[in-house]
Amino acid sequence: MSRARDTDTEKQTSSGPGLSLLVIEDDPVGSLSVPQMLDSAGKPIRVRTARNLTEAERLLTDDVHCILLDLTLAVPAASPEEEEDELATLKHVLRLAPRHAVLALTASGDTEGGAEAVRVGAQDYLFRDELDGRLLSRAIRYAVERKRADAAQRQLTESRLRAQENARLERGLLPTPLLDGSPLRFASRYRPGRSRALLGGDFYDTVRTPDGSVHVMIGDVCGHGPDEAALGVELRIAWRTLTFAGLCGDELLSTLQKVLEHERADDEIFATLCTVDIAPDGRRAGLCLAGHPSPLIARDGRLAELLPYENNGPALGLLPGARWPRRQVELGGKWSLMLYTDGLIEGRIGEGNQRLGQDGMVEMVRRQIAAGLRGDELLEAAVNEVRELNGGDLTDDVAVLLLDRDV
Repeated sequence: MSRARDTDTEKQTSSGPGLSLLVIEDDPVGSLSVPQMLDSAGKPIRVRTARNLTEAERLLTDDVHCILLDLTLAVPAASPEEEEDELATLKHVLRLAPRHAVLALTASGDTEGGAEAVRVGAQDYLFRDELDGRLLSRAIRYAVERKRADAAQRQLTESRLRAQENARLERGLLPTPLLDGSPLRFASRYRPGRSRALLGGDFYDTVRTPDGSVHVMIGDVCGHGPDEAALGVELRIAWRTLTFAGLCGDELLSTLQKVLEHERADDEIFATLCTVDIAPDGRRAGLCLAGHPSPLIARDGRLAELLPYENNGPALGLLPGARWPRRQVELGGKWSLMLYTDGLIEGRIGEGNQRLGQDGMVEMVRRQIAAGLRGDELLEAAVNEVRELNGGDLTDDVAVLLLDRDV
């Protein structure tokens, strides 16, 4: 029973016309007598009677709360298997009325048959010769409440299962860095802006190609919903595939733009991207920016600073036929390279409208490095401080990753 139907039932039983019972029985001698009954609010329980299942289907409207079913009633046009099944009628009614409470009416003393009816799906059973008003009205109220409780529990279980399945799916979609054979160390932090989500519109990846080069990228699809998260996963997988195929720089980004244009929900969707390809010796790299913030580098013996970001290209999906120049940068011997999405720099500082910005982030990271933080500890401290400065959870997705070279 849906929550909307539960609410409707509550209204009807508290301030509406009261409970309604549909009796389904074929009693040619008229021995079955349904007494007058009152619900918990003292209102009469309305009774309808159907002589067969065809008539019951016509009378089974939304204002019926409970069904009293004679288990001896025959199923119309029953198959040989149904004719041998003593509970075929009950099963037929349960399929016909999956949201209604059902009371099974059995022969006097047939406890075994009643228990089997409950096992199949009825909320309770009654003996045919014990139908006094007090017992039946109480059984109806109990059946309705039990059906409501069962439906609520089923919805809760289904919700939990869906949440677990979504969590497993999202965890499976997060990347596993492929850096076997590389001396570089990798660390990352990821916090989606959507409540209770594991995956947002930010995406990243890191792979080492057979020539010894290490390729790293980070990107951000505009928006924060599940569609943006799905598009981010598609772009990440496409980037990894194209990188292993040998594409780099402008050729790779142009192909990714085609992927985005074909996969996005509408023409307003775009994605920013930063790619870095590090030479096998680890001392040089190529940098491409598609409307994305420039990475931060901390070289041995020097203050952390942003890599050059002049002459970068537009975000993917904004300009057909755009170009993305690849800039060569010197990394040096020992260094740490931090890539991030704008969620890390667009949080507020205090109660005003001022944002942390790239300059504020650089100063923050410099201070944390000076305090001796490295790797995972540095990223954790950076994300936590940004959150604290914002005065609570950030509304935007945040992805940040770190590559360290200590040799």
